This record gives sequence, structure tokens and C-alpha cells, in this order.
Amino acid sequence: MAELAAAGLTPARTTSLRTVVAASAAGTAFEWYDFFVFGSLAQVIARTFFSGLPEAAGYIAALALFGAGFLFRPIGALVFGRIGDRLGRKGAFLVTVTLMGGATFLIGVLPSYAAVGILSPALLVLMRIVQGFALGGEYGGAAIYVAEHARVDARGRSTGWVQTSAAFGLFAALLVILFSRLIIGRQFGPAAFDAWGWRIPFLVSAGLLAISIYMRLKLSESPAFARMKARGEGSKAPYAEAFGQWPNLKVVLLALVAIMSAQGAVWYAAFFYSQTFMEKFLKVEPATINFLMMAATAVSAVGYVWFGWLSDKIGRKPVMLFGMTLMLVAYFPGFHGLARTLNPALAEAEARTPVTVIADPADCSLQFDPIGKASFTSSCDIAKGALANAGVSYRNVAAPKGAAAMVRIGLITIPSADARGLPKDVAKSVRASVETKVKGALAHAGYPAKADPARMNLWGAFGVLLVFVIAATALYGPIAACLVELFPTRIRYTAMSLPYNIGTGWIGGFVPFTAFAIVAAVGNIYSGLWYPFAFTALSVVTCLILLPETKERPLDR
Repeated sequence: MAELAAAGLTPARTTSLRTVVAASAAGTAFEWYDFFVFGSLAQVIARTFFSGLPEAAGYIAALALFGAGFLFRPIGALVFGRIGDRLGRKGAFLVTVTLMGGATFLIGVLPSYAAVGILSPALLVLMRIVQGFALGGEYGGAAIYVAEHARVDARGRSTGWVQTSAAFGLFAALLVILFSRLIIGRQFGPAAFDAWGWRIPFLVSAGLLAISIYMRLKLSESPAFARMKARGEGSKAPYAEAFGQWPNLKVVLLALVAIMSAQGAVWYAAFFYSQTFMEKFLKVEPATINFLMMAATAVSAVGYVWFGWLSDKIGRKPVMLFGMTLMLVAYFPGFHGLARTLNPALAEAEARTPVTVIADPADCSLQFDPIGKASFTSSCDIAKGALANAGVSYRNVAAPKGAAAMVRIGLITIPSADARGLPKDVAKSVRASVETKVKGALAHAGYPAKADPARMNLWGAFGVLLVFVIAATALYGPIAACLVELFPTRIRYTAMSLPYNIGTGWIGGFVPFTAFAIVAAVGNIYSGLWYPFAFTALSVVTCLILLPETKERPLDR
């Protein structure tokens, strides 16, 4: 008590654990809402801000921009981590929620590519950078704040509510998008949402921002930080202490490799790449995807807290190891299961009539160009672009050097065309002609243009997603408690936030983009899964061998 009084922090200002959890989780849920709205609307954003690119390249650009927001998360983690470790937890994450909300609202009013050209994606990139920067400082502050208030034997359960905020944020994003689609579609027609209705979920963030700021203003500083400041033990150089001293740096690297590599891969494969896969490859209607993901997300809200509670009983390590191992086993069978349950006609057509691209490898390029300068008009690029847009797997066969690419669908061969050097409108016409022929041949071979709702096994698809949810929540539920327990109070914000945001940002945030880009290059719609699989396998081995158990470790040590 005397120490707190000397620091100017009296018991009267202590916030109840219930208020701490509610305010921290609500603010974090809002920030996740902001981020998830963008990821869930990647297809519409591609058409609005990247309309100067071919369809496949534009979609990859939108997914990459989703990941670009995550690219700046470690920078935000460093900046706000230093603020949190030197000045306090409360002020740091009050700033982060304000930045996040402002950037999200502004995305809702940005002009389209058709209106202002290249300035449109440039402004969008800037807003995504601000979002990623803010989110980098958010999670660490919220998790630490709750953990430093919680009882030692209930840290996993209490911080599980912070993890649940991701589910609440994603659920709210999907719910707002779904209702916006339904209401606008009913009043103005289906095309209205793609034209302007997509902006509504972004604009809604203004009201959520006001609520979040109000709740966080009611909080006081955490007891562990207050005790540390009262004793004069705060770190004057958090960066040097966290990353310049090997005992601390070793733990930072261990947290990244043993926990966060899998966390980024598992969580974003389960909740985001699955959406990309269902929409782009399986041709499932967005409304159906929203319903499935909302149901899965609702279940996950319970899972985070339950697995956090379980980690209080049996330890953090076995629970997290179970989650990452389950997902490692489920990646390929699970996504194959989604194809069989949601679009069986596609799986049947691929087995009955395989597709082959015969092309000179030197004629093929990776179709990604976010600034819109590349044309992708070689015969190989046009052929692969047509199949990627159709969501069809294909096998690559090398053709003689200089030969024009061909698409073989069963016994039908469609010659592609080279549009390099042609005027833009002529090249566009050439590409459209090849795509029309390819789509016609695919339809003749029984490839569905869209998933047939009458043949969908929605319960089967939900069962697959449920396996993903169990894996993701078992891994993510105890993570906050484990990370907080790994680091000392004086550098906890800085040291914990960096590996968390590298794992979720640089590994997880790029799952949708990287996996889709791999598919477009390789041709197999399941080949992109090797990206999250590799990072998950790395964590399974490292966690099993090197990660210590941290349950009930004293935070002041």
C-alpha cells in the first residue's frame, strides 16, 4: 500500500477485474472488427481499388494489402511496447484504439480507382499501414493489462476473454457485412453492395470507436506496473534490455518459433484462408460463407475461454501443443473435405476431366503487381489467369521454348494467345476471348460455374470448420497467459509484443496472399496449404522440445 501511495496510485483507483476484462476485450474486439472487415471484403476491395489490374492479379493485390497491414504490426509493437513499459499500459492501448478506428472510418470514404486512378490504392495502403501500426500495440497491452490484474490461478481463463475478443470482432464484422448485403440487396439490387454498400461496415466503426474510448478511459493502471514503478525498477531502455541481452532475446526467439509461428499459420488458415478458398476456388456464395464462418466463430468464442481455463489446470504447453498438432493433421484432409461438402461437382469434374497447361516456363510469371504496371499478357499468363479466375486446378507441362501456351481440358485443347506489345484495349479483348473459350470448355466438361446449393452438405462443411476452430482456440486460448508469464514486468510489453506481431503479422497475415499466389503459380488449389503447414510443423517440434511450462509463474519475478 505504501509503495502504491508513494507512486501516486491509491487502492481507490484500482479497477475491478470484471471492468478490466470487459474494457480490454471490448476495445480489442473493436480493433479486430476493423481489421477483419477488410479481410472479409477482399474481393470487393479488389474490384474497387485495383480495377486497373487483371482479375486474378487484382485479387492477389487485395490479399497482399490485407497482409501489408500486418507487415507494420511489429513496428507498432516496438513503438507502443516502449511506451507501455516506460509510461504505462493504459495510455498505450488508448492511443492504439483511436488510431485504428480513425483509419478504418477513412477507408469507408476513400475514392475508387475509377475516380482518382493510382491515388486510390495509394491512400488505401496508407490506411492499412496505420491500422497495422495501431494493432501492433493493441494486443500486447490488453493481454498484459488483464494478466497483471488476474489471480495467479486464473490467468489463462481471464486472458482467454482477450482472445475471445478476436471472435467477437470477426463475428461482428461478418454480421455487419451480412446484414448490409441483405438490406442493400433487397432495397437497391445485388450490384449496389459492390458499388457502394461495402463502405457501410467501415463507417459503422465510428460508433464502435466512441464506445471503446469511453470504456478505456475508465481504467486505472495495472497493479504489477504500479508496484514496479513504486520500487523504481522500470526499464529506461526496453529495446536494449529485451533484445540486446541474450537471456531475454533467447526467450523472444523461443516465443516466436515455438508458439507464434504456429499461431499465425493456424489461426489465419482457419478463419481467413478458408474464406478465400470457399469463395475463390469452390465458388460458394458470400452469404453462405458468412453464415458458416459466423457459426464457427460463435463456437470459437467459447473455446478460447475454455482452453484458457484448461491451461490453468493442466498447463499452457500441453493445451497449445494439442491445438497446433491437430491443425497440422487437419490441413489437407480438412480443405479437401470442404471441397467435397460444398462443391462436389467440382471435385467430380477434376477427377473425371483433369486440366493441363502446356507452356514454356520462361513465358510464365507470378501474377502479382499491386501498382498496376505489369500487363501479364504472355500466352502462359493469360491461360493461367483464366483458370485461376475459374478456380480450377491444373497440371503444368513444359512446352518447347518459344511455343505458345495451350490449355487442355480432357480431350479439348484451347490455344492461348500472346498479347504482349498490343494496345491495352486490344490486349484486354484477346484475354477475354481466351477466357471465354476456356470457360466454355470447362462448362462442357462439367466444371460448375458456381457451387450448387442443392448439393451442399452444410453440416459436413461446418464439421470441418469445427475441427479448425478447436485447433485454433486450443492454441490461441492460453497464448496470452503464456507470453505474459515468459517475460519480466519491466520489459514485458516490448518483449512480448514483438514475437506476437511477427507471428500473427508476418506469418499469419500473409497466409491468404501467399497461399493464393502459390495456387496461381502451381495450379493445384490445395498447394497453398504447404505455407501454413511448414510453419505449424516448425512450432510443433520446437514447442515439444524447448518451450518451458509457465503456469502460475510469478509475474514480478
